[in-house]
Amino acid sequence: MINLSVGIDIGGTNTAIGIIDREGKIYYQSSIPTQTREKVEDYVFDIYQEIEKGKQSIKQKFELKGIGIGAPNANYYNGTIEDAPNLRWRGTIGFSALFSKYYSVPIFLTNDANAAAIGEMVYGGAKNMKNFAVVTLGTGLGSGIVVNGKLMYGHDGFAGELGHVIVDHNGRMCNCGRQGCLETYVSATGLVRTVFDLLAHFTEPSILRDIPYSEMTAKTVADAAKNNDFIALETFKKTAEILGKSLADLTAITAHEAIFLFGGVTKAGSILFDQVEYFMNKNMLSIFNNKIKLLQSKLGENAAILGSSALVWSELE
Repeated sequence: MINLSVGIDIGGTNTAIGIIDREGKIYYQSSIPTQTREKVEDYVFDIYQEIEKGKQSIKQKFELKGIGIGAPNANYYNGTIEDAPNLRWRGTIGFSALFSKYYSVPIFLTNDANAAAIGEMVYGGAKNMKNFAVVTLGTGLGSGIVVNGKLMYGHDGFAGELGHVIVDHNGRMCNCGRQGCLETYVSATGLVRTVFDLLAHFTEPSILRDIPYSEMTAKTVADAAKNNDFIALETFKKTAEILGKSLADLTAITAHEAIFLFGGVTKAGSILFDQVEYFMNKNMLSIFNNKIKLLQSKLGENAAILGSSALVWSELE
């Protein structure tokens, strides 16, 4: 008999669902729309039905050991999602309690970046590491920080928000209501904002000048940079400098062994990584020189459900 866990990743548009074993083998995966249901209870029932469909498709004998959920604004301690800005349901939602109506197995909930960190520790490049950080560079900037083999949650369950460290007190407005947060510069959204700042500042020709704001993406900028477009290259340089300095600051606090970068922005490859590493080491406290590895996540395309399912194994062990 095999032991399996369910991984659920709740995104603003879609919810990914997977049934996975301890070694990371995926036995079933699917997705459903996140925002179509007016009542959150109906949405949870939709997920339940999808899990049941997946269970029925597995021909081997198995035992379901638990359910792991990655979600925005998730409180690990309370099993709640609290005022998530990209979800339609307001207030504090007892998500773990809603799932416990259908399943008697342990149910664990954390935010998506923390889930990515646990996934990296269970399935990915941090298998033998006790101190590391995962930074997710997507629409926003998330982070999960592992200290002495345990995810850092803080007293209220919301610790580790590197994306909302202020890098410029007079800087860009952030969705959190403050100015100059790191994610307004270092995320897919921040990257696009930087492109248009630089287009206004420089007069050099660029293929990016013909692309409207609503159609500009991180991939567009990365493709242009690979073709030696001046504005695109400057955008990645500025982005890498801000991120590199912030990672050096984070190291001074946590003294981790490695930092893993994950998310759509990292698909730029060496154009991003080489410069982030340069600026991180340039600004590193001297006692940490040449000790910190900057690595790309090894979770791959199924990172969302792998991270969520890994939460089950991590907690049970």
